[in-house]
Amino acid sequence: MIVRPVRSADLPALVDLARSTGAGLTSLPESEERLAQRIAWAQVSFRGEAAAADADYLFVLEDDDGKVVGISAITGAVGLRQPWYNYRVGLTVCASLELNIHRQIPTLFLANDLTGNTEMCSLFLHADHRTGLNGRLLSKARLLFLAEFRSLFADKVIAEMRGISDAEGRAPFWECLGRHFFKMEFSRADYLTGVGNKAFIAQLMPKFPLYTCFLSEEAREALGKVHAESEPALTMLQSEGFTHQGYVDIFDGGPALECETGKIRAVRDSRLLVLAVGTPGDDASDFLIHNRKREECRVTVGQARMAAGTLVVDPQTARRLGLSPGAQVRAVPLRANHLT
Repeated sequence: MIVRPVRSADLPALVDLARSTGAGLTSLPESEERLAQRIAWAQVSFRGEAAAADADYLFVLEDDDGKVVGISAITGAVGLRQPWYNYRVGLTVCASLELNIHRQIPTLFLANDLTGNTEMCSLFLHADHRTGLNGRLLSKARLLFLAEFRSLFADKVIAEMRGISDAEGRAPFWECLGRHFFKMEFSRADYLTGVGNKAFIAQLMPKFPLYTCFLSEEAREALGKVHAESEPALTMLQSEGFTHQGYVDIFDGGPALECETGKIRAVRDSRLLVLAVGTPGDDASDFLIHNRKREECRVTVGQARMAAGTLVVDPQTARRLGLSPGAQVRAVPLRANHLT
């Protein structure tokens, strides 16, 4: 498997993936026109011709037979062209000494606080390929690209996680809150946001703080929780240093994770090494490896061993990277708890 930049020829595969995501993956709408536009703009971004506010680096996971089975992306800086909304979960204290009452009530404040940050988004892996190291490769490959081209990205990275919804696309947080203001199904609001129509959020969303005690128990329980299919992605991001600092999605209540770019494990610990091809040996371990290219970016996972400034890999790993011995690579142990 390799992770590489998206191509125009990948459109049919991306449409198929979008159809199988279900509700809640806002940045991957089931719209061939929108996906074609996004592919075209991703190609502009990889050529270095897009400003940070517009940059959209869209990657695909491709097997050794050339089949696209997954997608992930990084956007340069969110909210600099259109407002970026989240709810910040705060606290309102109500107290009366006379009545001996002291209440601490979680409160939702509509905020644009995450504007300008880099976003990791659009992560989706076909159900038939959620095995082995595929999920880790698809998600973490973006971090090596970010480490290699650090100047293209912001000082903080965020990731909005898919919130709780059922098999029919019903999100309890939306049903209790959003529906009252938008008068549409969650899937419709999610789709409109995904195709770039965000003006309705500013026009219809309540601007005043919302007390969570007015929400249903089911909606309160959904706040800051991820969809079952997103739990592996949540665990991976947490292992890289991402944490939830109290921001949630305005539609499904899913958590927004964040981390300072320089403190992300794969960014902080990745090294530049010289590629050597041979037999990694019995003490080899799984490494995430990037060929240090932008337009021709290739990232893969392979058994490898570091030795005196070199990274020893087998011939198949070198072929996947499109590199010959002596080329320079950026690499990091795949697992956060691996000691080198």
